[in-house]
Amino acid sequence: MPTLRQLFLANNAQTTDFPLLLEFERAEGIYMYDKEGKAFIDLISGIGVSNLGHSNPYVVNAIKIQLDKYMHLMVYGEYVQTPQVKFAEKLVSLLPAHLQSVYFTNSGAEAVEGALKLAKRYTDRHQIIACKNSYHGSTHGALSVMGNEEFKQAYRPLLPGVSFINFNNVDDLDFITNKTACVIIETVQGEAGIRVPDTAYMQALRNRCNETGTLLILDEIQAAFGRTGKLFAFQHFGIEPDILLLAKALGGGMPVGAFISSNEIMGALKENPILGHITTFGGHPVCCAAGLAALEVLLDEKLIDSVAEKEALLKKLLVHPAIKQVRGKGLMLAAEFESFELNKKIIDRCIENGVITDWFLHCSNSMRIAPPLIITADEIEEACRVIIEAVTFYS
Repeated sequence: MPTLRQLFLANNAQTTDFPLLLEFERAEGIYMYDKEGKAFIDLISGIGVSNLGHSNPYVVNAIKIQLDKYMHLMVYGEYVQTPQVKFAEKLVSLLPAHLQSVYFTNSGAEAVEGALKLAKRYTDRHQIIACKNSYHGSTHGALSVMGNEEFKQAYRPLLPGVSFINFNNVDDLDFITNKTACVIIETVQGEAGIRVPDTAYMQALRNRCNETGTLLILDEIQAAFGRTGKLFAFQHFGIEPDILLLAKALGGGMPVGAFISSNEIMGALKENPILGHITTFGGHPVCCAAGLAALEVLLDEKLIDSVAEKEALLKKLLVHPAIKQVRGKGLMLAAEFESFELNKKIIDRCIENGVITDWFLHCSNSMRIAPPLIITADEIEEACRVIIEAVTFYS
């Protein structure tokens, strides 16, 4: 009888020749448990998904209640489904007044795809500007605006008309012209190793888009829902997007994404042609019920209020001569080492000792530190103890 691991390798599509091959039986709070019962601290929140930790009882209960009512009924946008309506209403109530129309998708990459289509359709322009070292997903359109050629070159040709500028470089904003449909940018760059832009840059970007009639798409798929210490990361910079992209923590552990804009802009999808964007499972009622519940927990328990304090504690504890820098915002941090080789050894030893972390696609010498927002000071101290032990071991 083959083992579960053997079946995984034989029958599940692989994306590397060296998967982690960790087997977990259950997860609760910030911990995941293997079949021997060993606990692992999830220091990356399933890559930005589990802001509330795992198996939040309020979210689980909301899922169960919706399951008893109905699951999939019809392609998105045709039936009035209570979970979709209530979730969209709640999101809109927390956003600037012009961000009033929510289009639910299955994932962040699909939100990117929809937003790019929407920008081209609304502006009747074709040029798209993205940033170097950006990450927006792996589908063809999202890959086209990824700022790393290593991950793209094997899949060309991709979307035409895409240009790249340097993130946080004011001089490059002159490349935005009245021929540019949109600028798509991560409010805080994730896979580049957590790069936080200057406020002056973000405001100059917003002004340049206003001057040229270009739509500003802010990708907050990783950065939203308290991850940076604000409900939405753009709130740090005194700007507002024309289109906002959400996913990951949006669903409370269930798969859901969204692109959000004004009624006027989103209306471009209704004509010439009708059904300008279609999804079968986007806004799945169970996922929307989970997402609404997760958002209510985040707000009711005031989890965002303690993020800055937890950021400060992590930065205080993660001090070692081999750690060149700890950068980021809130609980979206990166610890930088001399090389990928050293970083990988430290990550592997951390995993052996019960702390799950990883590296960044475009910054492989840096370690991702993005725990659930519910992590306590004691748990931060334990995670940092394991990291520092691993750093010391290989230094």
